[in-house]
Amino acid sequence: MNFELDDRQRSLHASALSFGADLYAENNGSIIDADAAGVFDRQRWHACAAEGFLSLNVPEVHGGQGLSNLDTAIALEGLGQGCTNTGLIFAVSAQLVSVVDTLVRFGAGDQVSALITQTIAGDKIGCYAITEAEAGSDCFALQTSAQPSGDGWVLNGTKQLITFAPVADYAIVFAATDKSAGTWGVSAFVVDCSLSGVRRSDVQQKMGLRTVPIGQLDFDNVELEASACLGKPGSGSSIFNATQETERTLILAGQVGAMQRQLDDTIAFAKSRKQFGQSIGGFQSVSNRVVDMKLQLETCRLLLYKTAWLRDQGASHMLEASLTNMHLADSFLRSSMDALLIKGGRGYLTENEAERDVRDAIGGSLYGGTSDIQRQIVARMLGL
Repeated sequence: MNFELDDRQRSLHASALSFGADLYAENNGSIIDADAAGVFDRQRWHACAAEGFLSLNVPEVHGGQGLSNLDTAIALEGLGQGCTNTGLIFAVSAQLVSVVDTLVRFGAGDQVSALITQTIAGDKIGCYAITEAEAGSDCFALQTSAQPSGDGWVLNGTKQLITFAPVADYAIVFAATDKSAGTWGVSAFVVDCSLSGVRRSDVQQKMGLRTVPIGQLDFDNVELEASACLGKPGSGSSIFNATQETERTLILAGQVGAMQRQLDDTIAFAKSRKQFGQSIGGFQSVSNRVVDMKLQLETCRLLLYKTAWLRDQGASHMLEASLTNMHLADSFLRSSMDALLIKGGRGYLTENEAERDVRDAIGGSLYGGTSDIQRQIVARMLGL
């Protein structure tokens, strides 16, 4: 087993890192301002699209780069290492591995092809809408419904905590189409958010990841054409399970890069900061935290690469995907806390950005199924 990146992969990582670092090179303070105001940066979103970050693993037939999942993980890692706007990196990752991946794998027809083209160009934004007030971890306790009507459907219901909902041009909506059929009675639809009866909420303010908008979608007797259904009616459960494997594998890849950046910055700080006549890195309480950060980084990177590689081989990786999502989320939070505590009072100040990493990291433990849910999935797959 070879753990060494080849020249092409190293170049891919270096290019992503350089681009990420240049995004805010002239005004890093604008990240702090955007975070404080909860502003989604359209200009830099388009820059990420132009650089190809919304098309990394999209097949070339759809205008994408056709990269492997491993190469996609490496690119997102580099972007996360270079750019400290974790919300933007998360937004890019969510659009790529939740929305675009679903359209590519399960969409059909010229309308979906056009959406893919417009999305990877950054001209349209989609959202992945499954969560409801009573359907979070129990994601198939859906109250949103789509009833047959003529040749199409009529959609009713409410989706909550939806990334991109306030700014989305379209939504991939999961709805109950036959409640008597259980999970086989769920279907997925591509819904144009400009349709009559669709209402997008204002941006909801949150603890972290403030630079990616989140909100609510309401559907009131929204009339859909038959072609709006992704796959066959009743295939929503299969679509959701398949797309969750992609999401859990790759959506937090940027956090591995962020952990590398944290480690490098923390080591430099621990060497330069002196107390009691010596660098604070010489104190065991500090050095132990740094070692823990290194261990978290290495185990996260290995697990991320392994799961992405398994996906490329077409091998079963549901267990590994849940482990990856859980371990990356939990480790980024621990690494962020260690970085802040080592920097002490300076780390607590907003201007030094360490406190924002802590707030952003908590979101990773909740997104795409909480870390507790990931543990339940893994336990079940181990036969418990």
